[in-house]
Amino acid sequence: MSGRSTALLCLMVFANTSCVGAFGPLLPEIARAQALADWQLGVLAGAFGFARMLADVPAGALAGRRLGTTLAVAPALLVAGVVLLWSAGPFPVLVLGRVLIGLGHTLAMVGGLTAILLDHRGASGSVRLNTFEFAGMLGVLGGLATVGLLPVTLGWPLSLLLSGSPVLITIAIVPGLRRRFPDQPRVAHGAGAPATAPSALAAAASMPPIVWLMFAVGLVMGLSWSSVSQFLIPLRGTREFGLDRGGVSRLLALSQVVDLAALLPVGWLADRVGRVRMLSVVSGFLGLGAWGVGLGSFPFFVAGCVLFGLGLAGWMLPLGVIREHTETAVFAWRTGLYRVGVDAAAFLGPLACGLLGEARTGIFVGAVGVAAVAAAARLGWRASR
Repeated sequence: MSGRSTALLCLMVFANTSCVGAFGPLLPEIARAQALADWQLGVLAGAFGFARMLADVPAGALAGRRLGTTLAVAPALLVAGVVLLWSAGPFPVLVLGRVLIGLGHTLAMVGGLTAILLDHRGASGSVRLNTFEFAGMLGVLGGLATVGLLPVTLGWPLSLLLSGSPVLITIAIVPGLRRRFPDQPRVAHGAGAPATAPSALAAAASMPPIVWLMFAVGLVMGLSWSSVSQFLIPLRGTREFGLDRGGVSRLLALSQVVDLAALLPVGWLADRVGRVRMLSVVSGFLGLGAWGVGLGSFPFFVAGCVLFGLGLAGWMLPLGVIREHTETAVFAWRTGLYRVGVDAAAFLGPLACGLLGEARTGIFVGAVGVAAVAAAARLGWRASR
């Protein structure tokens, strides 16, 4: 893959993630304006992960055969989702908007990761993965910054629309994406065809223990990210610590800035000391961050945001480990399967927080932190063998 192709993918993911970053700070305003209960907020926040969970395996299969189409359809779904949210319609319309954003985000991420990882060899593999993640986090940070700077008098629908507008960039670069990542031609069955669904299933059934461990780590990361950034920081910051939209945006941006600052160094270190060892370190930070955000007073709440950002810098490392133990023929399919676990957690995190209510959410997130620290210990033990 050429440097220009990688740059195009990074521009795509940057533009597509702005609307994802814009949603969190607006959640308290959506709750007030639409008169939503906590359980409805949990459903609304979790609908994004639910859609991704349903779409991951189909997206992986589609990306393996129709990569260009996968990347081209994503922005249309994202635009439709943002427009539905902007309409400020009834609760089902808002949920549908989040679902469409989740579907579009899935196609973009799975397609982009497939394009990078199918060509993922050599000593710079983790750096390339984290560069792609770096671009996505810049997009999230851009959405957060835009929401924080816009006046509250604009209202949440227009603020979301303006913050998510960079997705239009992706529509403009679709022709370039189609040229550089064309669809694979259909091959007649039995004439050198790629692995069929049954053989892919057989390959999944024979996955080594380290791959299953990566699935578990990805699940914990997804649960942590969705519970903390999509629910707990916005609502606890507003209700318990009295922060306005700008204050919530700054705290969420703090995690993103730390994540951005650590992404490339973490990737560089992972290529030298080992992905599993580095994943153990960042999982420990993730667990400590979850404890601070979920259970701490305001200073620990802020410190938890910093540690949480350090933990999220390892988001791409499990996929790198999976790539090391996966044949090319089934990698796109296995990427989709991995994303099912991550996005199921991204759906269940906010939903569980909403159902438990504000009083118990911190305890739930603290328990997720325990799971992250336990994963760090397990990974550290494996790396030391």
